[in-house]
Amino acid sequence: MSRAAAPAEIRVADLTVSHHRRPAVHHLSGRFAPGSLTAVVGPNGAGKTTLLRALAGLHRPDHGRIEGAAGQVALLPQQAALDRGFPLDCLDAVLFGLWGKTGGFRAIRPAARERAEAALAAVGLQGFERRPVGSLSAGQFQRVLFARLLLQDAPVILLDEPFNALDARTSADLLTMVRRWHGEGRTIIAVLHDLELVQREFPETLLLARDCLGWGPTGQVLTAANRLRARMMAEAWDPDAGICARPDAA
Repeated sequence: MSRAAAPAEIRVADLTVSHHRRPAVHHLSGRFAPGSLTAVVGPNGAGKTTLLRALAGLHRPDHGRIEGAAGQVALLPQQAALDRGFPLDCLDAVLFGLWGKTGGFRAIRPAARERAEAALAAVGLQGFERRPVGSLSAGQFQRVLFARLLLQDAPVILLDEPFNALDARTSADLLTMVRRWHGEGRTIIAVLHDLELVQREFPETLLLARDCLGWGPTGQVLTAANRLRARMMAEAWDPDAGICARPDAA
């Protein structure tokens, strides 16, 4: 894989994002430094996935702005959000990483296929090119998705629960790849639930409970007081909370 261009700083300013205009992320401001390695943590429903989708340009903010992310980002979504019933083999699944550059109708060049094959080999799936993705285990399919990220070669990589429900060996192999990307100077932003992993591997942490409860060095963010506050806020969430209205709305 070639080395991506150096990432720009990503800034969010008073960012508010919602699902169907219901609260998700509230008035978030901060920055992801170029080449940083940041975990995004918080209770279920805290807005973590919504934030990643907004950074990837897949979810329109209700208010505020995102600067520096456009054209830089590759996103690894949660496996649960993907349909593996479509008849697709591993090589073609990896080649979807080039969709933004080639579109749906331009022919795939031999050099691109060679890069996709090399990406599969790099994640331990050499010889799987024509295996249907529906026949793979969860760990094998996650390796395919990481191979797609390799092919995209983006300077900013967004990972949504990348190690969820994986066996120890697969998790270790993929974590090694994350370390390598970080060592290459890429910006990595990962939604995670394993706080021991976060404390061991991620120098920066953003703690979300729809509102930002901390953003900075992991040891300063994941304090017992902040974690208790996040849990208490989650327990108090109202499923019928009011609609988030844009300030400029009539």
